[in-house]
Amino acid sequence: MAPGPTSIFDTLSASPRARAVATLDVGSGRSAAVWRNDSDPLTYDRPDGHTVSLYLENGAGSRRVDGRPKSGWPGALCVLPQGARSEWEITAPFAFVHLYLPPAELRRAFAETFDRDARLLEVPELTFAEAPGVAPALRALAEATLRGEALAAEAATVEAVARILVDPRCGGSRAAALRGGLAPHLLRRVVDHAEAHLDAPLRLRDLAALAGLSEAHFQRAFAASRGVSPQAWITHRRVARAKRLLRGRGPIAEIAAACGFSSQSHLTRAFKAAAGVTPGAYRAMV
Repeated sequence: MAPGPTSIFDTLSASPRARAVATLDVGSGRSAAVWRNDSDPLTYDRPDGHTVSLYLENGAGSRRVDGRPKSGWPGALCVLPQGARSEWEITAPFAFVHLYLPPAELRRAFAETFDRDARLLEVPELTFAEAPGVAPALRALAEATLRGEALAAEAATVEAVARILVDPRCGGSRAAALRGGLAPHLLRRVVDHAEAHLDAPLRLRDLAALAGLSEAHFQRAFAASRGVSPQAWITHRRVARAKRLLRGRGPIAEIAAACGFSSQSHLTRAFKAAAGVTPGAYRAMV
């Protein structure tokens, strides 16, 4: 059996020349790393997940050898989509930041940002591009990662993803005839109901009934249109509400109840998975 795909982070970690200066979990499966590398031939073979890269220092000694001989420079942006193979030759020291994005999370962000079907998202491969819109957010991400500041890193990640999605070179909509998924009016009905009742139990059968579908059919259709399962989407929205409430002075246990979590510990587990820090740490940072 052929080995499964590995992430670009795993490939770099296995290199004897590449060195991770700092890494940080920014929640929801996303992570950031600041790297230094030199004199290193690299092949990313069918990598798992999307990787967005910004060169921070130097880069003239970094080039692709699979048909793209152009070299990098400080501020050069690369987008390496999931499954896209690339070969690189590093002949001089340079530093760069990587943002690692799970495809499902990027689809969710696209669907939420543009209120469009997640299957319309396109992530084109990009090598050594000027990125005046995206670069500042990635530099801020690098700085926050080096300082170990989770809140600043998460904010920079959100900004970087938003900038990537609106830049047609990095990501955007593709024209496609879609089959399946939820009809827009049904999706809006479900989303509006869930948003209005985040503080109450939300059961799959009730959401499916709003769409007039069986639970299994609804779950598949929702995931196709929104990029993630109904349960994952609801948890994301509840954590987003908790972030807003944590800027106030209410007890965390009351915030957990107001966001539909069964207990403070339930909120803590979900919040840390989504934001990379606990609710208490998040409140202290804001």
